[in-house]
Amino acid sequence: MQLTIYYTKEDLPLIRQVEAKAERERRSKSAVILSIVEEYFERNKRLGEILCDLGKLTPEKLNQALEIQKKEGGSRPLGEILLAKKWITEADLIRALMLQGKPVAAP
Repeated sequence: MQLTIYYTKEDLPLIRQVEAKAERERRSKSAVILSIVEEYFERNKRLGEILCDLGKLTPEKLNQALEIQKKEGGSRPLGEILLAKKWITEADLIRALMLQGKPVAAP
């Protein structure tokens, strides 16, 4: 089976991390990417973790958003809070939800 992965300049920090990990572990970039994808689907990462991993959100801002969510009684989804604060874009949210395996409605 052959898999082609396309990426944009926004993905370059992630690609650099993949390359560094491949070099450290003496594995191919393809093997590293596949292991990362498998890990995401097996662990069911939370939205905030994914956004931090993508470099779209800092852990500090994630914690602030989680505090806001907690103070509001959990009534608002985390993504909505992050968008309202303009800490992420709608494209960032859609990408993270897709990585999380959640259905994403068309805008």
